[in-house]
Amino acid sequence: MADRVHPMDIPSTSSNLPSSNNSGEVGSPKQPSYPSPAKPVPPPPGTYVVQVPKDQIYKYPPPENSHRYESLTKRKPRRSCCCRCFCFIFSVILILIISLGIITGVLYLVYRPEAPSYNISGMTIKNFNLTASSTISPEFNISVRAENPNNKLGIYYRKGSFLTIVYAGVDLSTGVLPAFYQPTNNVTVFKTVLKGSNVILGSAVKSTLRNEQLKGEVPLRVNIKAPVKIKIGAVKTWEITVKVKCDVTVDALTVKSKLVSKDCDYSVRLW
Repeated sequence: MADRVHPMDIPSTSSNLPSSNNSGEVGSPKQPSYPSPAKPVPPPPGTYVVQVPKDQIYKYPPPENSHRYESLTKRKPRRSCCCRCFCFIFSVILILIISLGIITGVLYLVYRPEAPSYNISGMTIKNFNLTASSTISPEFNISVRAENPNNKLGIYYRKGSFLTIVYAGVDLSTGVLPAFYQPTNNVTVFKTVLKGSNVILGSAVKSTLRNEQLKGEVPLRVNIKAPVKIKIGAVKTWEITVKVKCDVTVDALTVKSKLVSKDCDYSVRLW
């Protein structure tokens, strides 16, 4: 509902007209009088009024939120401390990675490392009797050819190697490699004997092996696992595991067997 507006009392124009006195002089017109504004009410006795600038007024939490305010203020230093620790650790790791990359690049440019190669150069087989109804104990004499093509890197083949010959998922024989040092630009052919004991072959497996012998193509898998160390100048690296997988095919399971085909692949585990 709108408030009512009352017109102000305007003095009559006759009172504002210039008046002349008997002497003939004209007097100045009188200024209109307006109602004076309301005067501020003074504070009661014993009360002090302090005026503080608005930019200096600080807000404090109410008593019921004081506990939460304290807990939030205490968390900030912990977060900042954790953030500093994380930044420090990240910086150290980044510096180590960059340093390792630089060292690796320098070593590669200086030594120019090349991957060694492995192959099966020969294989003879004993005690592989497919006509016997009992278990068999086959013996494989294999020749492994290892080539180190590097000009400045030597290879230490350490103890703890392991070799297996597998057919259709069945381990036929196991053996080890000799421990030796292979110098730079060297080709070493070493022979090793793998023996099996009480190997059980099912009738279906024996039948398949006989048919493959008739065809002159018996597939076998040779697995080699050897721990090695690389010699770089006068320094030896940590122990590295070399894994070699060779798919070979022989014409017969006899002492006079010959290799029909061979295909070797290898991988390296650095840690």
